[in-house]
Amino acid sequence: MLTSTSDGTAGTGSTSSGPLWQVQAVAGLGGFLACVNTSTMDVALPTVSRHFGASATAASWILLAYMLVTTTLVFVFGRVADMIGRRRMFLAGLALLTLGGLLCGLAPNVVALIAFRCVQAVGAAALLANITALITDAFPAARLATALGINATIAALAQVLGPAIGGALASGLGWRSVFWFNVPVGVIGLAWARMCLRPGTAHAADESFDHLGAILSTLGLGGLVLAISEGGALGWTSAPVLLGAGLFAVCTPAFLLVQARRRHPLLDLSLFADRARCLAYLSLFLLAMAYFAVVLLMSLYLQAAVGMPAYRAGAHVLFVALAMAITAPVAGRLRSRFSTRALSGAGLALSACGLFALSAVVSPGMSGAALAACLLAVGAGVGLFMTPNTGSIMSSVRPDRRGIANGVRQTVQNAGYAVSTALSLAIVTTGLPDPVKRAAYAGTVHALAPDTLRDLTAGYRCALLVLAVACTLGLIASLTRGGESAPVVEPAPGRGVASGGAAFSFGEWSRRWHRRGFSAVVSRGQARRRVWAYIRRGFRSRAGR
Repeated sequence: MLTSTSDGTAGTGSTSSGPLWQVQAVAGLGGFLACVNTSTMDVALPTVSRHFGASATAASWILLAYMLVTTTLVFVFGRVADMIGRRRMFLAGLALLTLGGLLCGLAPNVVALIAFRCVQAVGAAALLANITALITDAFPAARLATALGINATIAALAQVLGPAIGGALASGLGWRSVFWFNVPVGVIGLAWARMCLRPGTAHAADESFDHLGAILSTLGLGGLVLAISEGGALGWTSAPVLLGAGLFAVCTPAFLLVQARRRHPLLDLSLFADRARCLAYLSLFLLAMAYFAVVLLMSLYLQAAVGMPAYRAGAHVLFVALAMAITAPVAGRLRSRFSTRALSGAGLALSACGLFALSAVVSPGMSGAALAACLLAVGAGVGLFMTPNTGSIMSSVRPDRRGIANGVRQTVQNAGYAVSTALSLAIVTTGLPDPVKRAAYAGTVHALAPDTLRDLTAGYRCALLVLAVACTLGLIASLTRGGESAPVVEPAPGRGVASGGAAFSFGEWSRRWHRRGFSAVVSRGQARRRVWAYIRRGFRSRAGR
């Protein structure tokens, strides 16, 4: 059995198992189920909405509930996995996702369906918080980029097959089968994982769990998604929107303050001390926000405005994930020849071009070739970006912090997904009367007046243009990153982690902030360290007067 490394490079942690391909395959299966349960609903949503006669708000929350719960909990579960072990968390997540799929298929009404989607999402969050960390623990540094490329390919395949599976099952066997297919796959995955993943020692078993931080982070992220998702339907000054915005505005700074003062925080704020890693997280969020809603928007548009059945719409939007599946492993091989900044920047530029072009060509009479070209460009850019960006983040942290580092990465990515979906749907439906909103989710707008169809198309174009701008901002963030992230140094008890070996803890930063109204943080480089040392000596002399 492979052993863990002590220098922060990739290697096998205590959670890893036997042959590497078994870790890759089991982790890939869990990731496939977690991702495919999002993409199947992108196409099956109109069928489900028509079955229940769901309102526009209820239909949107069939999607958003899964994303919101996943986004808020994957961050928490990344920390829990470090404490109790990745194998236990992975098995529990797979079991819960399987059970949630069974319950979703038995849902008697739309409220129950949304509740059971939340159960599914809890399981998906437990899986997503562990997959990349399991792979990073298992594979040596020389093979890590290839393994992460395969992992990204599996995620892309889930998005390739998701719309096709959702459309085919919803059209042929009914909407309940869209959820029930999880059951046999999940049971097989559980048996396989129990055999392949060996019990391991938790990296942070002796550390306490930050319950207050978990509550504040959940309320903050939940409030943000609530405000964005309901703004278009209820109005930006409505009570739910103001409540969500208030929760985000209050809980987010409170969460950061709590983390700065915790001995064992939920979020290791030192992860953001390194400039390259911080910009990698930011560019990931902006790209996730830019591309994720594209499949949903085009699937809904093809069914609502063009009148396509679900299976045909699913086939037309396959190009995004198909391009991702092709380019992700190629990017893994190219990482040894090109820098992360070059590969990620090229991917973001390609996706931005595809989004700008798509916002220009979308219409009921658009050609299939133009749609395919735009979607291929978006997907190819995403695949080119994801593998090197993920490898840069995960290889820069020590094994005992990979769970939380991956939890932050997944949270940032899923937050981008949730904001992308909520914001896009809000833009598309803003200003439309309620019957038209209901028809848009049910896929029946093409039967309405031409003026209504024109207004809906204008909303789609505006939403796609906003996504293209977000991708452009991600490109700027990625190009301004420096070199590769430096490994994070293991902190002493009660201290923060330095990037490059010389930084104060965030707790000390916070205490100095409250005493003086400013901080003294040591940056890398001998010249910078000397400057900051001089400044700190001045602070101490002034404080002693």
